[in-house]
Amino acid sequence: MTHALAAAPAARTGRDSIGLLRLYRAELRWIFRRPRTLAVLGLLALIPVVIGVALTLVDPAEANGGNGGGDGALLASAMNNGFILPVAALTMTLALLLPLASAMAGADAIAGEAAHGTLRGWLIAPVGRGKLLAIKAFGVATVSVVAVLAMTFTGFVTGLIISGTDSMFTLTGSTLSVWDALGRLLVVALWITLQLWAVGAVALAISSFTEHPMLVVASVLAGTIVFTILGFLDAVSWLHPFLLNKDWAQAPAAVLMDPLDMSMLGEGALRAACYIVIGLSIAYSRLTTRDG
Repeated sequence: MTHALAAAPAARTGRDSIGLLRLYRAELRWIFRRPRTLAVLGLLALIPVVIGVALTLVDPAEANGGNGGGDGALLASAMNNGFILPVAALTMTLALLLPLASAMAGADAIAGEAAHGTLRGWLIAPVGRGKLLAIKAFGVATVSVVAVLAMTFTGFVTGLIISGTDSMFTLTGSTLSVWDALGRLLVVALWITLQLWAVGAVALAISSFTEHPMLVVASVLAGTIVFTILGFLDAVSWLHPFLLNKDWAQAPAAVLMDPLDMSMLGEGALRAACYIVIGLSIAYSRLTTRDG
């Protein structure tokens, strides 16, 4: 009898994990059957290819003689450098396009289903609100992972095709092997994915309060723009450490230096983790009191 009672919780835990996995697979099927999701992911994967082809058409002397900074300087460095190309593409799209993909996924996860009337079925079904939020959060996170990995893969392959395997150089002039370059790219991809998970968590929090997906997307993108503007204002410098996108334009470039400095990446990762906890907490609090 004692053994039977001890085995019951383990069996129930096993059934819960299997049920969660089944619901997660169903959520992924629903996500990747949306034409707009596939369109956004496809366009993001094409961006590094377009940038790489465009750089081959630019006169190197003219590009190096330009006075542009920021993204312009990074793009100039990406010419004939297969390692910098994917980092430049990821950094440029992190300003708006990659957050757009996460915001869309977060908006469709709750607000989109509420608009179509399918969320009510989730809420009245024998599925815990925590499990529901976990499934939605995993779905949004998966979209972010696919978007970043797609861009990283196409950017790296494009760089190899255009510049060859001997074109892996850091901005400090040191030469990298293909595997060293891949390792650094993985660090950037993981860091950017974490930032997108934070954006997705915020989108889920907003999505839990509305039935209009476009309102969620507009709110997230407007917040990103406002945060960017605040980052340029010295009068509110005390607020800068709390802005999610504070280091989005500079932190990815840390992997382009030798030796590798992880301080800025670590600070940005901690900030994103805080946003994830806060966003998911707000979403859970709202879902536990929502009837439909």
